[in-house]
Amino acid sequence: MINNLSKRIFTSFILSTILLMCLFYHKYAWLSLVIIASVICFFEFTKLANEIWKKKEFTKNFIKLICFFYLLLFIYSSNELYKEGAALTLFILLVCIFSDIGGYIVGKTIGGKKLTKISPNKTISGSIGSFLFSIIPVFLYNFYDGSEYPIIFWLVLLSLQISLICQIGDLLISYFKRKAKVKDTGSILPGHGGILDRIDGIVFGLPFGFLLLLIR
Repeated sequence: MINNLSKRIFTSFILSTILLMCLFYHKYAWLSLVIIASVICFFEFTKLANEIWKKKEFTKNFIKLICFFYLLLFIYSSNELYKEGAALTLFILLVCIFSDIGGYIVGKTIGGKKLTKISPNKTISGSIGSFLFSIIPVFLYNFYDGSEYPIIFWLVLLSLQISLICQIGDLLISYFKRKAKVKDTGSILPGHGGILDRIDGIVFGLPFGFLLLLIR
């Protein structure tokens, strides 16, 4: 666990550095990063679909089409969210990232009852850890912005909802990996697997967070 955790921390540091540079450097740098990540995710998911539905061409191509249009939505949401401000975009990203970190640390440390058969590594304690850790960015945002109680309360609810979607997204990708009988979607990231393994929560959480901001 320690060796794998150090790999995850190192990879997370590199990815976070790239993300922050693109996020605060220029809008086109951010958009380019999102597009590149989406293209890689699409090809990684395509490999899963090809493995799961080998002899079902219509089903395989239909699922790929859904994935393609969803990633277009992800790109659109990322771009529109950026227009609302880099700081707000960073907040949503941090909620997704902390949710993932909380699930991993608490789940590995405490363990306990399995959450679902879809992913044997997911535990109830890990899910609770995801919810708890997702609130951390709220306090960071409060320190930065000096927000009052009503806003903090709303941000906590927002963070918990985004964490829930991140966990559902993670389980969905885990389900596809289980069906394809593979451990990871790829091997490009040491300690993480593929890009989709690493950002599955963000891919689902960011558009949902953008939607919640729209209907607020």
